[in-house]
Amino acid sequence: MIRHIVMWTLKEEVDGVSAKDNAAKMKEILEALNGRIEGLKHLEVSYNIVASDPECHIVLCSDHDDVDALNFYQDHPEHQACVAFVKTVASSRKVLDYAV
Repeated sequence: MIRHIVMWTLKEEVDGVSAKDNAAKMKEILEALNGRIEGLKHLEVSYNIVASDPECHIVLCSDHDDVDALNFYQDHPEHQACVAFVKTVASSRKVLDYAV
């Protein structure tokens, strides 16, 4: 199994929408991918960050059957639709993938 962790720092505001509201939308659209992409075992998102160094505003943790399943998820059109939104609201991104 492969665990995929992504941490984002968000722009303070985008088109009049606050970082907090954009984080809530990210959580909603990303978690909606559960059960929709083959090989994606589970995906959760949180913006209730207790502590981070460096700072981040939102984190995603997902589990995939294997590296091929992770690649399939990343290229999947439904995931890419989420990526398009995230790119408009995020100022930075850190990623870590590891075998469990």
